Amino acid sequence: MGDGKPIPTRADYADFYPLQTRWIDNDIYGHMNNVVHYSLFDTAVNGWLIERGLLDPRNSETYGLVVETGCKYHAEMGFPDSVTAGLRVAKLGNSSVRYEVALFRNDEDSAAAEGYFTHVYVSRETHRPSPIEDDRRKAFQSLMREEA
Repeated sequence: MGDGKPIPTRADYADFYPLQTRWIDNDIYGHMNNVVHYSLFDTAVNGWLIERGLLDPRNSETYGLVVETGCKYHAEMGFPDSVTAGLRVAKLGNSSVRYEVALFRNDEDSAAAEGYFTHVYVSRETHRPSPIEDDRRKAFQSLMREEA
């Protein structure tokens, strides 16, 4: 908003993860509170990883820690909307990955919100950065898109 860039559409994303809003997500103004968007981003990315066998939260030798995040809001959402998260990877480093996530309300083609967050993969044992393993790296590469 205000930066001259068009609002992203579903075609701008490589994969999708379905989400459901909850009664508690609405605030006193009758729409989804801004902090809920970050929770949906986190749920979509980690759910995507778990479904593909790329993350076992209790047992994986490495896992991603969020080190940076941001969000732009374009339209209201709220319970009982269904939400589809569009996923793509903007940058892939040795131990880090920057996800870009858009939230699409119901069947709408334009994003209600777009955000990003960066995971740095760390060793469960040492909590120090660790190179992203081959299976995850290939999965992240499959989410990479050229910027329009």
